[in-house]
Amino acid sequence: MPELPEVETTRRGVSPHIVGSNVKQVVIREHRLRWPVPAALPKLLTGSKLISLERRAKYLLFGFSQGTLIIHLGMSGSLRIVSPDQPVAKHDHADFIFSNGQILRFTDPRKFGAILWADNTTPINEHQLLGHLGPEPLTNQFDGNLLFELSRKRSLAVKQFIMDNQVVVGVGNIYANEALFKAGIKPDRKAGSISRQRYLRLATEIKHVLVAAIKQGGTTLKDFVGGDGKPGYFKQELSVYGRGGEACLICGKTLVEIKLGQRATVYCQRCQS
Repeated sequence: MPELPEVETTRRGVSPHIVGSNVKQVVIREHRLRWPVPAALPKLLTGSKLISLERRAKYLLFGFSQGTLIIHLGMSGSLRIVSPDQPVAKHDHADFIFSNGQILRFTDPRKFGAILWADNTTPINEHQLLGHLGPEPLTNQFDGNLLFELSRKRSLAVKQFIMDNQVVVGVGNIYANEALFKAGIKPDRKAGSISRQRYLRLATEIKHVLVAAIKQGGTTLKDFVGGDGKPGYFKQELSVYGRGGEACLICGKTLVEIKLGQRATVYCQRCQS
């Protein structure tokens, strides 16, 4: 599943090609995604100028004067710039054709992604999909003090706690594993049992891990391609995720793999406590 770095990589990859250009045509080949694609979308967007392309959590927000196009990549979706002569494949569900000749193509084999429209009736950050979300991890609104305060009396595992989008957005499974390892915190520790000092370090490591992943172009997953059609390369630098049963890169002890919330969780019994 594309996580925050993959979505941010997509945003950065496609933005220079389309922001500032007018939509010439919208082609929707499949309306049955996670939610139905609005039938009026082609009429709404044709002739409109794309003013901005922002990201909130794992939602991409395409800003137009009359509203916002919301796209979520789901479990297997991708957005990429393609040439006009690029053949349409089976799972290419939508094309946004711009007046500068660029085509933004939405592909989603599992159809768990979303293409939605929000008008300007309410601010986009109050939209029903966005209003409940916690802070962005790479902003000043997120730090270890916030984690400490929100975790008090919480008995769920710290890994599940930092993956809660109401606590902080975008810390998916891969990056939660990595940040906890770098912070030296065992992932199944109760969130409420961890000190402020340790949360300060964990917040710092979450930021470091996400920044590194974004710089690398996201993590290479089976279904993910970046905005330029190339895969990310962060996977080669993972310390624990996907390495259960292998030696810890720090101490050499065999890494343990367990399930937390049905998600693969890998940690070192010696380096994390």
